[in-house]
Amino acid sequence: MSVKRISVLVLLLQLSCFISSGSCGKVLVWPMEFSHWMNLKNILEELIQRGHEVTVLRSSASIVINAKNESEIKFETFPTSYTKDEFENFFMEWFDEMIYNISMDIYWEHFPVLKNFVLKYSDIYENICKDIVLNKKLMMKLQKARFDVVIADAVSPGGELLAELLKIPLVYSVRASFGYTLEKHGGGLPLPPSYVPLLSSGLGGQMTFTDRIINMLCVLYFDFWFPKFNEKRWDQFYSEVLGRPATFLEIMGKADMWLIRSYWDLEFPRPLLPNFQFVGGLHCKPAKPLPKDMEDFVQSSGEEGVVVFSLGSMISNMTEERANVIASALAQLPQKVLWKFDGMKPHTLGPNTRLYKWMPQNDLLGHPKTKAFITHGGANGIYEAIYHGIPMVGIPLFADQLDNIIYMKAKGAAVMLDYKTMSSADLLSALKTVINDPSYKENAMTLSRIHHDQPMKPLDRAAFWIEHVMRHKGAKHLRVAAYDLTWYQYHSLDVIGFLLACVVTAVLIIIKCCLLIYHSIVAKGEKRKRY
Repeated sequence: MSVKRISVLVLLLQLSCFISSGSCGKVLVWPMEFSHWMNLKNILEELIQRGHEVTVLRSSASIVINAKNESEIKFETFPTSYTKDEFENFFMEWFDEMIYNISMDIYWEHFPVLKNFVLKYSDIYENICKDIVLNKKLMMKLQKARFDVVIADAVSPGGELLAELLKIPLVYSVRASFGYTLEKHGGGLPLPPSYVPLLSSGLGGQMTFTDRIINMLCVLYFDFWFPKFNEKRWDQFYSEVLGRPATFLEIMGKADMWLIRSYWDLEFPRPLLPNFQFVGGLHCKPAKPLPKDMEDFVQSSGEEGVVVFSLGSMISNMTEERANVIASALAQLPQKVLWKFDGMKPHTLGPNTRLYKWMPQNDLLGHPKTKAFITHGGANGIYEAIYHGIPMVGIPLFADQLDNIIYMKAKGAAVMLDYKTMSSADLLSALKTVINDPSYKENAMTLSRIHHDQPMKPLDRAAFWIEHVMRHKGAKHLRVAAYDLTWYQYHSLDVIGFLLACVVTAVLIIIKCCLLIYHSIVAKGEKRKRY
């Protein structure tokens, strides 16, 4: 069949998709940077394959959302007062602070830094959001486009306001936000502190009495002290734009669907709502062949196999001391090591270790010779390791990485180390443990089987629920009544108060009746004595 005929056939298939029952539509996207964007992009590419038209709102200061690298996604770039360098430096300064100066498991150090970051981040995104909604030309263009749905990242505020202004359904995509703060207060997700460990608490699924005390204190901190962005300013901003009293959490609570980038292979059992769907690992795919030079290096490892090492893209200035500590440990391994590293070559680097500025991580983890994965614990890397059944040595750096590694440790598929204090001996011992102790591989394979044993692939599930929202122009049939209740109604305090009042009233009436009967009997007795 000629190329021309194939093109015509593809065009006809796309046209039939649009014609048949209106199943294809127009998607507006309000994304978040870094790994959030890389994950969301998989959903967008799947929607495009299904015939939908996808338009991404991108600020002129965007860091990784690059329109030049995408051929099928449409981009609407809007000007903002920030430069790309200013935007990127803000994140990098916080990353460096969390990685090098703050201990993640010392809450009185970690939480205040996270709080300050959220407030500064909130101010930046408020200004970026204003650059969109106050841009009359852009808003007019978006209204004329008649989109069917907005897909937004919950930690990137503004998407919910766009959906409200354009009067179209909203779908959130998020891994987890600041200790589940937004999912709980914005999405109404129940998170009982007695058995659901708060994200950022550093606790696993089976909590002791002491753990439950820590968890409760963390819950109280995040509920009453930790900011859900700068709420007062966002409430005022949303009220001004909408021309009526409104709150940030109220508008967020109108989201039709929350796509959570997690699954029961990583999570511990906890309650979910009908409009919360797990789609963890949607980016994972079967491994592809490696580049020839990399494949040759992997094959040269023989029966010992290889170790894959990546701390993500956030560590750009690893200190010479840390690099040499790590390299020294790797040099003592019988395995070959592929290390994603961008910096000065450590002088303790062994001949068994190769440095790469970029690696096909998923393909390496899916290679039959891969024995272990050294990771910072980002959700994307964790899920690639789960998908392929690879045990891990976790070196968490910030955000949800500590919790991800703790969950994997609790499930027997990982060993955790502290980046700031680990020695070469610690790293070497951890690697030997996960490679030589068969229980780690067995547990990793168990999680892999759980992940693969789903009625629907995570990416298909994400696409299905987005299309479900589009077909029904929302998903109000999945929203629980809790969204319309006040906090005291949600906890049934008004009902409890009423029932207590009824009980107290009944008791008082009974007591009053008893007293009346008693006094009547006493009076009759005294009357008889007189006669």
